[in-house]
Amino acid sequence: MNNNELYVSLDIGTSNTKVIVGEMTDDSLNIIGVGNVPSEGLKKGSIVDIDETVHSIRKAFDQAERMVGFPLKKAIVGVNGNYIHIQDTNGVVAVSSENKEIHVEDVRRVMEAAQVVSVPHEQLIVDVVPKQFIVDGRDEITDPKKMLGVRLEVEGTLITGSKTILHNLLRCVERAGVEITDICLQPLAAGSAALSKDEKNLGVAMIDIGGGSTTVAVFEQGHLKETAVIPLGGENITKDVSIGLRTSTEEAERVKKQFGHAFYDEASEDEVFEVTVIGTNQKQSFTQQEIANIIEARVEEILEIAAAEIEHMGITDLPGGFVLTGGQAAMPGVLSLAQEVLRHNVRVASPNYIGVRDPQYMTGVGLIQFACRNARIQGRKIGFHMPEEAVQEIAVSHEEEHHQRPEAQQRPKAKQKTQAEHNKPSKMKKLLSMFWE
Repeated sequence: MNNNELYVSLDIGTSNTKVIVGEMTDDSLNIIGVGNVPSEGLKKGSIVDIDETVHSIRKAFDQAERMVGFPLKKAIVGVNGNYIHIQDTNGVVAVSSENKEIHVEDVRRVMEAAQVVSVPHEQLIVDVVPKQFIVDGRDEITDPKKMLGVRLEVEGTLITGSKTILHNLLRCVERAGVEITDICLQPLAAGSAALSKDEKNLGVAMIDIGGGSTTVAVFEQGHLKETAVIPLGGENITKDVSIGLRTSTEEAERVKKQFGHAFYDEASEDEVFEVTVIGTNQKQSFTQQEIANIIEARVEEILEIAAAEIEHMGITDLPGGFVLTGGQAAMPGVLSLAQEVLRHNVRVASPNYIGVRDPQYMTGVGLIQFACRNARIQGRKIGFHMPEEAVQEIAVSHEEEHHQRPEAQQRPKAKQKTQAEHNKPSKMKKLLSMFWE
């Protein structure tokens, strides 16, 4: 494991904060650690309390660290679609090497050239995602490194976000003691993992139904075209159940997870459960069909608004259909209801990895896969290797399985950072400095 690079993703959601630790081996991802804790300090996808958000991030990291057995200090952080703007951009540079072979530095320069655009003062550039590279007029190149050419161009998608929202997010992660190695747009990352190449080329809409909001992302010709955020999600479903059953929010959340069904026609009238009436010690019995009647109305509303948002984007034809993901997509009946409401081919997407086979983890897994691919093209390093101390502990523990524990021996000291590494600004520091310009 110590020879392979490790990657950590941080997905800060309204309902849950999730940390995923992945090991990359020959472009194959292996999940080795997961942290998933209830979120505090967020509402409808936005941070409303810094201290509580920091506490949630720290708890999620602690949980993942206990699973992998060593500290995690770096992460790829996801940014949701709130107040995000997307626009096309391009950059052009001359190849700098004498033999005209394109190197990593040329790719970095052309990506920087694509960021030289005018953006509103309250906006900050989050990322530039390359659609294609062009070498001396030859287009549709995904990775131009080692090719020969004189002129290198890039056509990409420029993603900008609210300075205030990004600053609050970065500050929370920084105060939790985590270094940001990369920042990615969540719908883009989730789409890279949830959608097939054919779906994105034909035209597909991904609907991510989260706890506090629902994100709609449309992909066409292989790239993200538009994204929108609807301020409705699982919390609204829970509130509806709480009101309908006259019970507490905590009890409503438990009932929703245990007995919830989003399609009345498929719900069971024989499935009976009890809930405590709020303000009393009395219990009342309900059937799954009765709770489905409540849940179906809200989920139907979310899907109808999502369809209206897509129509508002000017998109009338989606040959690739709809793909549902996010925590609420796992609820029984959501797929059947979506097929009836959207009247199109619909499927639910989940990561196909042990320990994270649930739609709620799609963004976290996508962050790792998407960031790794982009970093490889641009020659950036965002992963890390297992600390020497952890490797030593594993080696000792394996030895103890066959031999008696040897006397305590001094662990090798961790490799010290060079002065250049100390002085090298992280992506987080760069963004923070831009915020205060």
